[in-house]
Formats: sequence, C-alpha cells, structure tokens
Amino acid sequence: MGDDNGKTREEEKQQENKATPSDISDYKIIKEGEAEILMIAKNEVFYNKAQVNNRDISIAVLRTFISKRKEEHETMLSRRTKAVQKVSNDSASKLEAPIESNKGNDKSNGECEESEETSLDEPCSIPEEPVKILEGKGRGELKPPRVLEALSASGLRALRYAREIEGIGQVVALDNDKASVEACRRNIKFNGSVACAKVESHLADARVYMLTHPKEFDVVDLDPYGSPSAFLDSAVQSVADGGMLLCTATDMAVLCGGNGEVCYSKYGSYPLRGKYCHEMALRILLACIESHANRYKRYIVPVLSVQMDFYVRVFVRIYTSASAMKNTPLKLSYVYQCTGCDSFHLQPLGRTVSKNNSLRYLPGFGPVVSQECSDCGKKYNMGGPIWSAPIHDQEWVTSMLADVKSMKDRYPAYDRISAVLTTVSEELPDVPLFLSLHNLCSTLKCTSPSAVIFRSAVINAGFHISGTHVNPLGLKSDAPMDVIWDIMRCWVKNHPVKAQPPDLAGSVILAKEPVLQANFARAVASLSKAQAKKVARFLPNPERHWGPKLRAGRQITSKHVSLLGPQALNGMNNHKAEEEKEQEEEGNEPQAKRKKTEDPNSLS
Repeated sequence: MGDDNGKTREEEKQQENKATPSDISDYKIIKEGEAEILMIAKNEVFYNKAQVNNRDISIAVLRTFISKRKEEHETMLSRRTKAVQKVSNDSASKLEAPIESNKGNDKSNGECEESEETSLDEPCSIPEEPVKILEGKGRGELKPPRVLEALSASGLRALRYAREIEGIGQVVALDNDKASVEACRRNIKFNGSVACAKVESHLADARVYMLTHPKEFDVVDLDPYGSPSAFLDSAVQSVADGGMLLCTATDMAVLCGGNGEVCYSKYGSYPLRGKYCHEMALRILLACIESHANRYKRYIVPVLSVQMDFYVRVFVRIYTSASAMKNTPLKLSYVYQCTGCDSFHLQPLGRTVSKNNSLRYLPGFGPVVSQECSDCGKKYNMGGPIWSAPIHDQEWVTSMLADVKSMKDRYPAYDRISAVLTTVSEELPDVPLFLSLHNLCSTLKCTSPSAVIFRSAVINAGFHISGTHVNPLGLKSDAPMDVIWDIMRCWVKNHPVKAQPPDLAGSVILAKEPVLQANFARAVASLSKAQAKKVARFLPNPERHWGPKLRAGRQITSKHVSLLGPQALNGMNNHKAEEEKEQEEEGNEPQAKRKKTEDPNSLS
C-alpha cells in the first residue's frame, strides 16, 4: 500500500512539474495565431493541423457575431426608449385632457400596436422587471459573450478565442479525457495571464454539462472527431437566446451517401449520391439541428455553412419562439433524383395559405414528379428531408470578408478562408443543391461547353446562375431541369455526338426537340466578380497528407504513413526508443518485452 501511495504521489508531482518552464524541452511547441501549445510525441491528445482553416473561419464568424450582437442590443435599447417615451407622453396627455380620455385611449392603443410591430413582444406599459437582451441581465447591460468549447482536447481553439477575439468573455473548455484536460491546463498556464484569466478547463461529459447549464452560453462550439449527432440535443438547450451554435461534422462518408441507413439513424435524413452530395451533407446537418431545436420551441437561422477539406461546418443562431417554429416545414424538402440523367427536383414538406388575415399551415402539394423521369424515362431515388432554405446570411458573409481582409496578418489560413468566403458571397442564396456541367455532358456523351458559354445561355434564357464553394465545377441555377436540357440539346445540335443505343438516358433526352432555342452569345454576367478580377477561389492543399489525423490514444504504426507522413512515424519511433532506454537505465525491463515474457499464453 505504501509503495502504491508513493508512486501515486510521484506521478502527481511529475504532472504538476510538466507545466513548469524547466520541462519545456520535453515538449514540441506548436504556434497557431497568437496561441502556443505544448505537445508530446505520444498520440495522447488530439491535435489536427488541417483544422487551422476551421479555427480561422470560426474566429472570423465570432468577431462578426460580437459586432452584430452589439448593434442588435443598441437597436433594442433605442426601441425600448421610444416605447417608454410614447407611453409617458400618452399618460401626460391623459392628465392634461381628462375629458378626451376615450380619444386618448384609442390613440394609445393604436400606438401600442405599432410598437408591437417594431419591437417583438414588447409590452405597452413600462416594464416592472428589466428586459433581458440577448441574455444580458439587468437593464441596458450587455455582458461579454460566454463561450463553451465542448470537446477541447489540447485547448488550442479555446486559447485562440480568448487571445484573438476582442470583447470575448469567459471560455469554458471541456473534455472527458484526463490526459486532454491536463494538457489543456498546461497550455492555459503556458499562454500567460490573458489565457489564465479567461479560459478554464473541466473534466466533464459535454452532454451532461450542457444539459445542466441551459441557455447559459452565448456561443457553443462542437467540433467532435466524427459525428456531432450525440451532442446536438444538449447543445441546442445550452445556447442562450440569440446565441450561436458552431458545429462540425467529419463523418462525410456517412453524410454523402456511403451508408444511407447509418445517416438516417444519426441525422434523421436519407442522403443521395449525386455530385451535390457535399452540399446535401450541409443541408442534412442543418435539418438535424433544426429538428433538435424544435423540441424545445426553438429554431435556427444559418449565417454561414461551408464544406472545407474533409468536413462540413455550420454556424447558426438559435432563437426561442413557438410561433416562428411553425415555419420549419416550409424550410425542409425531400429530393427526387433521377437514376438515369441525375436530374433532381425538390418536394417541400409544408405550405401556407392566407385567409382573412390569418395564416394556415398545410402539408405540401405533391408529388412534384411522376413515377418516371419526364426527361429520360428512368425511375427516381428519394432522399431527405434536407434544409432547403438559405444556408448563408449574405450580409454576414460580406461583413466577415471585409473583416478578414482588414486583419490579414492575424489569420494563419488567410488565403484559404478568404477564397471560401469570396465564393460563398457570390452564391445564389435561395437555390438548394447544384448542377455539374461535366455530369450533364457525361449523360449525353457530348463534348463540354465552357462554363462561360453555358452560364451565358442560362442568363440569356432569363434565369440566374452562379458557382458554388463546394465544387469548382458546380453551377447553381434557378432554371428548371427542362430548360437546362433544352440548352444542352441546342449545344449538341451544333456539336454532334456519335450514335448511342436508344435505351440510354442521353439518347432519350436528345430524341426530343428543344422547346427553348438557346442563345450562346456571351453575357456580361457570365463571369463572377471574383473570376473577372482573377481572385483565387479554390486553392490546393498546402502540403501532402493534408487531412484528419489519428484519433487520440491510437498507436501510430507503419500503416499510418499515408495518413500522417513518414515524419510522424519517425518521431514516434524515436520517442519509443528514448522511453525504452530510460526504463533500461532505471533497471526496469521495457514494457514491450515485459508483455511478451509475462504473456501466459506464450510457449515456455
């Protein structure tokens, strides 16, 4: 017992000493932005270099959130002041002219109705209790936003938030792994007084912690290794009214249709394997978050949704309103995708009817398609439901882009995130999913028109078209599929194809005469502003082996060279050799050898 206790005390002493500067030589210092973290060669605590894009774009969003939150607060204060002034003026007029009290009442009621329209759920009389503004307690008080990083690992993200975002409040970093919490606390100390004052680390299950802290955090950041679905129910309850939820999903194989049944079990939606599968992944995640929020009379408003590298990342604001929540079916749709020509059609879940100044919510009309595709005669696959409302707030995106460009030196991944935000700023906001020009030509077995020529034909036909940040070859358009196929038929007339078997989807499409005569003359708007200015929109990976690294705790072996690169493997082998040497010097047998000799199943 005494020996065991002695060992425990020694271990505790070693852990405490690890935070001291004298032991810095044992660690590798990783610097990102203004934060620095200490990492050891063991794969104990998860750190992913590729997520620098994710962290940078999150910082840009939070900077914009803080400024927007301040604007909203000031607007609400001014509205409240005006409402109070109106009420006080009305009460003064009543005292001056008591005979015309009925007339004054009519006027007062009319003005109250007007103030109700301008300020949400605002009472006509002076409130007795202070009104909560974005969960800031007290009259006219706006506290710095509190941030919860639910899965912190090394704590790098929390440290960057605390050190780089002006006006940020307390940052709480959680993890249910002891090694991660120890590493996080060590990194907090290493980053100095600002980090120590603002960041705190706790050993806790994120789900339990969020459930026991309802509506306490203005920002909740979820960046799990894999699917976030297990955390969404507690996360939507932990966000304050008007606050933000930042959510990453890295299980792209599931979200993009590799395992449809698994996606349905996790996200409540069935994916389709079209060229637009990455945008569909974004929209499935948004629909899932909305579903969880609705259970608590809450709803979401997306401000930015991006697919980058190997994951999707969404930034949504969460509000509470039982009446606004009824609009959810209007924002969701099923998708019908043709198995022959990849045409797709959206089926909204709900619709509204106005009658006598009242709004009725009804099921959506259907079906939007027949049993067989009207273009090629093949059957449809059905997927969804997905989020079919806008996935970005263009005002926010413009503001973020301006902020990022003005603080270029403070973003390590400036080139990548400015490219993504530029492309997002030029997307059509109200067009779910997109077409692939190469896919259309593959169906018809024809040569491909240039993107400029095709875009010009769509614009000349009276429709809108834009690129998409998800795919360099993707095109968003509000033109229906029959118009798209008519344009391609006209293209093939000028660029004939070889004869194909008559039962192929492309042959059936080309057998029909085009109703619309396409005009391929170059349109002024055929190039986006970024293309016209030759601004880079899609950048290559900065280095080889760019992508998700091994989950923390998994041993690095030779099979991980393609994932991590040979340097990581060499570093791990060197670390193992040093450990074995230290054990031999202390008179202990190395663990690997000990396991072999102590194995009861080994032959003696």
